[in-house]
Amino acid sequence: MHAEFRAPRRRARVHEEFVAPLPVSRSPEERSHFRAELINQHVLVCDPEHIQKIYNQGYFGKGVLSRARPDHNISDQWEQHQGLLLPIVSQSRYEELLRWAGASLSAQGLDEDAVNQTLLSLSQPVKMEDVRREEGEGEDGQRGEEPAAGGGACPHRKRQRRGSEVGAEAKKSCRLDPPDLNLNLNPDPDSDPDPSSDLDSDPDPDPGSDPDPDPLVPGPGFVLLVPDGEVCGGVREVRRTPVSVPEYLQLSLEEAFFLVYSLGCLSVYLNQEPLSVIQLWRKFRSLRPNFVCSFSAYQHCRSRGWVPKGGGGAKYGVDLMLYRKGPPFYHASYSVVVERADDAFRGSALRPFSWRSLAALSRITSNVSKELMLCYIIFPADQSEAELDSPACLSRLKVQEVIVSRWVSSKERAEQEDF
Repeated sequence: MHAEFRAPRRRARVHEEFVAPLPVSRSPEERSHFRAELINQHVLVCDPEHIQKIYNQGYFGKGVLSRARPDHNISDQWEQHQGLLLPIVSQSRYEELLRWAGASLSAQGLDEDAVNQTLLSLSQPVKMEDVRREEGEGEDGQRGEEPAAGGGACPHRKRQRRGSEVGAEAKKSCRLDPPDLNLNLNPDPDSDPDPSSDLDSDPDPDPGSDPDPDPLVPGPGFVLLVPDGEVCGGVREVRRTPVSVPEYLQLSLEEAFFLVYSLGCLSVYLNQEPLSVIQLWRKFRSLRPNFVCSFSAYQHCRSRGWVPKGGGGAKYGVDLMLYRKGPPFYHASYSVVVERADDAFRGSALRPFSWRSLAALSRITSNVSKELMLCYIIFPADQSEAELDSPACLSRLKVQEVIVSRWVSSKERAEQEDF
């Protein structure tokens, strides 16, 4: 029985243009070079410019505060106010931000009077002349691009560009160390443009690992404050943003090593020291015992032109989801389960299946208009464990795909009757 190829399902609404992915072959002088940090077993890209380029050119990683694209903003609703495009924040949300700022200032040792005085100055209404002056506006009040007419949500590209500007400005601001800031480094499992992190926890993390790269910082921007329940009306006041939580890009272990080893455009740092390819390989293997198999499958799919995403596969009980061009353009075409085997297809499976569990997984995959693929990583029988301690072992591995389809008896009978 031959596998039937299904054309990828295009998304109904696409709000961006396709950007060519990062190049595979270039001279070292022309190659892009990005930086990431290995923090608490997570690979994070912190530079706003690097974040946008890595995500836009190949859809690597996901925002730690966003569903997929790293474009987190203080509000999803924006409105033109006296020639400026500002985010809309309700009174209760603004008070919550003030409490966060107060807790951060208190954690630095400021007394209560100093904290209250700082919060009072932050929460005062701001004149539009001061806003334009601090934002570096021209006399015509424009930000270099025409703002959207009327209210509503800011267009995607403008939100993305503003997010980069805010992130860059936040880096320049003085730091506020929060008492206990835990950024959400786990993927959000309920989005179809799939998040891309599937990191195992380490029971004994490195004691010398860095803290979060940037905690809460004073907000460099301004917001449009409205009373609760009156987002589309009511009196508007321009206030300063009390705090700004920077958006970072989280890479899965496979994505990070692919950028380092296969494309040579990323350096991963640990405790401010760059890790070599061998060091990174061994570190990732210690964090995930199945890293050799998972990276082999990821590299194989990438080399075939697909965009593999790992985090969203948890919804369907698989390891990877494969997209044509990227999640913004098409729905996932394949659900991939990675398995390990030797030359004779013997050995213990990474994920043992019973006939019932395999049939259930096949049915779930079919119900969401995808195909189930078993991706076997075939190890040579004479390959030793010591060889796996270097990425050179990848050259001896083979990859074989098997498409699993569900046989439907009623459909088979209908096809036979046509003859």
